[in-house]
Amino acid sequence: MRLGVCGMIPSNFRETTPEHLEAIRALELTGAAFHYPGDKMNDLKSEELHAVRQTFKDTQMDLVQFGIGYGECLFDPEDSVRDLVLKKIYNGIEVSRELDSIACLIRTGSLNPNGSYAPSKSNLTIDAKKRLIETLGLIANKAEKEGVHIVIETHLLTIMGSPEKNQEIISEVGSKNISVVMDYVNHFQNLEQIYNSRDRLKQIFSFMNPISILGHCKDINFGAGLVLHIDEAIPGEGELDLGFAFKLWNDAHPDGYMLLEHLPNEYYPQAAKNAIQILRDQSIPLC
Repeated sequence: MRLGVCGMIPSNFRETTPEHLEAIRALELTGAAFHYPGDKMNDLKSEELHAVRQTFKDTQMDLVQFGIGYGECLFDPEDSVRDLVLKKIYNGIEVSRELDSIACLIRTGSLNPNGSYAPSKSNLTIDAKKRLIETLGLIANKAEKEGVHIVIETHLLTIMGSPEKNQEIISEVGSKNISVVMDYVNHFQNLEQIYNSRDRLKQIFSFMNPISILGHCKDINFGAGLVLHIDEAIPGEGELDLGFAFKLWNDAHPDGYMLLEHLPNEYYPQAAKNAIQILRDQSIPLC
């Protein structure tokens, strides 16, 4: 398998230099990822995108994931909202094509106005699912036309809140150009699953491995309080059996990427060191 990072790149990715990518490579990582706001895609010029693409090529690094940022919901009841977010995504797909990224990342959003990962019972209706599948179908058509692979960020707080539902929705969309991110941490629901993580990891990977082309590498710790707080942790410093997770991923995707993410830049050297040691302990080759 391969390791990369979503981080260590300037927030304006056009400022990426060989030195940024060489710093990532020095951690024994071969891929990087970044995001950009959907409403600013039109500001990007082809020559700028080609320059970034060439920088990756010259440093022998992979651009694993290009993420499109937006706050709208893909299954909003208002046609105008869905039209707006589709325009952003279509523009992002074209940018992803010019950058030659392995995948283009999107999110489903939520009908809760507090954010894309804020839960709402309105997300769980039959009509919401129908609208989501319809919108994803339109996105798939654009992705197929541009030769881009879309990956969807899923989470237990969203409309795609379980591995089973993820498989069902991807099957109904029916496009080889749309899959989900193997973000296994996002689908742990309770203490028993976390403390017996092998069992839950088997469930997650059995449904999501066939519909994933890249993953996100994280761990889990518990936050303080009288209710359950499941917090992300540096890989190898939490409760999950990451060696088992890596084995499940590598068995299905021996050339596939796992991306470190959601850490301050100064923590990525330790995260990379931990992940690489876990791979070595499992005798999993790092491509």
